[in-house]
Amino acid sequence: MTPQIPLVLGELAELAIRNAAPDVADGERQTALGLTAMLLGVVAEVWDGAAHKLVEENRAIAALLDDGAAEADLRLSALRAENARLRAALIAAHIAAETAGDTPRQAAIWAELAASTERRKLSISSI
Repeated sequence: MTPQIPLVLGELAELAIRNAAPDVADGERQTALGLTAMLLGVVAEVWDGAAHKLVEENRAIAALLDDGAAEADLRLSALRAENARLRAALIAAHIAAETAGDTPRQAAIWAELAASTERRKLSISSI
């Protein structure tokens, strides 16, 4: 799962507030600073690639569904809403393919789901 940027930034704010206190042990402060640096790197990576990944995924799913979706609005909120709509349609298409025994269609859907998972990986992912 890709962390949502507002949640990560909220965690960073809490870490900064907690570690600003003079009575925080050095080891704890070092751990918090390391975590903060890692989270800032993740935020930068997710922020930089968010629109590109959503557009790429929306286009792939739309093509698979023969849906004429377009990215007229490139705000992340609009792209996420379109992604949710397309994913709901993909679930329905997968159910229909399973019901009909359409194994080539099922394979195409599974291939896109695997590709989607690869697109969403972060550079710090161990797998």
